[in-house]
Amino acid sequence: MTSFSSSAGGPVGHRHVRSLYPGVTENHLRYLEKWGLLRHQSHVPRELREYTFPDLQTIKQLAAELERGTPLKTVLRSLAAERQGQMQLDFHDAVGASDVPLAKVVALDQHRARRQALAPRPQGKDASLQFPFADPQSALAARYFVEGSRLDDGDENHMEPAAAAYRKALIVDPDLVPAIVNLANIHYARDELIEAQALYERAIGLEPDCFEAHFNLGNILHDLGRFDRALRCYRDAVTLNPSYPDAHFYLAVTLEKTGHSPEAKPHWKAYQELAPDGEWIELAREFTE
Repeated sequence: MTSFSSSAGGPVGHRHVRSLYPGVTENHLRYLEKWGLLRHQSHVPRELREYTFPDLQTIKQLAAELERGTPLKTVLRSLAAERQGQMQLDFHDAVGASDVPLAKVVALDQHRARRQALAPRPQGKDASLQFPFADPQSALAARYFVEGSRLDDGDENHMEPAAAAYRKALIVDPDLVPAIVNLANIHYARDELIEAQALYERAIGLEPDCFEAHFNLGNILHDLGRFDRALRCYRDAVTLNPSYPDAHFYLAVTLEKTGHSPEAKPHWKAYQELAPDGEWIELAREFTE
């Protein structure tokens, strides 16, 4: 068998991994990443990704089980159970890891206004404001929020200016939940999990029905291996927004990881119904067969 060439801990390239394990498809690798079984490298093009020795061991296990005819869902459950036990041993080291899988950023473009006194919809240069409040202070906070939203396009070079705009909005209106959540998303994208978690919790305290805060807080807790708390967040997210497919997907994955497969099945089905062409549709079908 071809050597891993990683006796000194060096990484192995994506193409080499595919040649070593031709039975492991691109989708299989994506599923391993989504389950937290491989280092998350979403910021790196697939063909340029590199895998460490622990990654290779996981891929090797998957390849061997698939070759034996073991269903994919059975392999994922087994690998997740092994990983959960290991996390209990090295949890404190894992928390500060820079390769923690990042939650999907959820924009608050349709967030409801929490103030009762609303001004008439602005015209001209202020027409794009999504929060047209009656008082000038709230309108100023909204203007900063919109500025942050325009910059908050996923480009790393725009992250700090977007964060600065959200902070300005929060100086003017400390309770502007959309700015709190979007600022938390930027912290999360930078692996600043403590800051992100605190902001999501603050948003929920101000607005208990803020779906996005529950969903993203669930992702943080899931990444940290705090599955019981993550389940509560995902259940709240699904209750608040039952039409959001990713909430069902993440809830199903976490239920599978914690040994609650029967409870996961309706959420796998819900994901299929809500996202028939979704990114994880094949995995959802695998778990509902």
